[in-house]
Amino acid sequence: MSEWKDLDAHDKAPDVVKAWYKRWQRMESSAFNASSGVIDCRNDPGESQMLREVIESRFHDASKILREFMGGDIGVDDHHTTPRVFEVNSLPGLLVYPSILPEPLQLGLLDKLLHRDLSDPQHQTNVHLHYDVPYCPPQPHTEGHSLSFFDPAAQSLTIKPKTSHGALDVPRMLDKKLRWMTLGGQYDWTAKTYPPTPPPPFPEDVKNLVEGLFPMEAEAAIVNLYSPGDTLSVHRDVSEACAQPLVSISLGCEAIFLVALADDAASSASDVDSAATTSNKDGINGPGNLRSAVIRLRSGDAVLMSGSARYAWHGVPRVIADTCPGFMRSWPAAGASEGGVGNRYEGYRGWMAGKRVNLNVRQMFADIAVEVEGQ
Repeated sequence: MSEWKDLDAHDKAPDVVKAWYKRWQRMESSAFNASSGVIDCRNDPGESQMLREVIESRFHDASKILREFMGGDIGVDDHHTTPRVFEVNSLPGLLVYPSILPEPLQLGLLDKLLHRDLSDPQHQTNVHLHYDVPYCPPQPHTEGHSLSFFDPAAQSLTIKPKTSHGALDVPRMLDKKLRWMTLGGQYDWTAKTYPPTPPPPFPEDVKNLVEGLFPMEAEAAIVNLYSPGDTLSVHRDVSEACAQPLVSISLGCEAIFLVALADDAASSASDVDSAATTSNKDGINGPGNLRSAVIRLRSGDAVLMSGSARYAWHGVPRVIADTCPGFMRSWPAAGASEGGVGNRYEGYRGWMAGKRVNLNVRQMFADIAVEVEGQ
């Protein structure tokens, strides 16, 4: 493929990639299984011909990293001392980390992202593009941070439009309008660039967690929020000024994640139709000369894109309804910061049952080169 510096963030995916994505978007949920070539690392990944296990040396102190994030002992068992890592055979550099985050840490990460970081005016959202977003002042229990938008005291806020949109209340913003939030480097979605000015500091505890578990420097992140029926169009992340890996962490409802490299620009959309009835159990090639992978991501899983897979086309054609794990369904009423009680956020009990939250972290600059295991 082209050198990463030559790639344009405005480029459209090849027709064969778009057609392949649309086919999975139309597919029935019952087809999202191994027999149709879907990689699911929760189901005997060691037996899959689509994966190979990778030994990750940095995981010798994984339990310490997890405990430091939560500020103490969270009952992480030995299973999470050495998480398993798998590389997708068809796309070298595409690594899957099943269940890398234990349940208490998943709740703790949600608390930090959606209570603390969402209420920080430095972290812009899609709502800020069209509305003037007000914030509640800090309270004694918020440790100097603005009050969470999920707090009862925030429900009286009115989110006024910048132009002709109608005003929003907080519940509607959280339920319907909020689609993404940026951390660290504040990505400009129109220009598809990062501003030249120094970015806000990346949340230190999230940064330490990501850098402790994955071979990258956490400098910018996009937190995507989905409901069943939402999608993420196929695209490439090529705006960063380096070729270092990016990592994606899944929380909440399960999703189908597609990744593809088109080796031959001559491949056409018709190749998708000709291959539509052919099972790709080896996960080596999609239609035409498309090297591809279809991965079912569950809450607590992570994916790292590095090497030749770093600039692969990827997207989410489906968020699967009714798949949020039971321990998370009540959030925020049962968030980790509430000790499982969550009376303060009782009015939003069950909000997370119909949501998928994806933390996508990037390294913007090449000041520090990080080695990826096995490369």
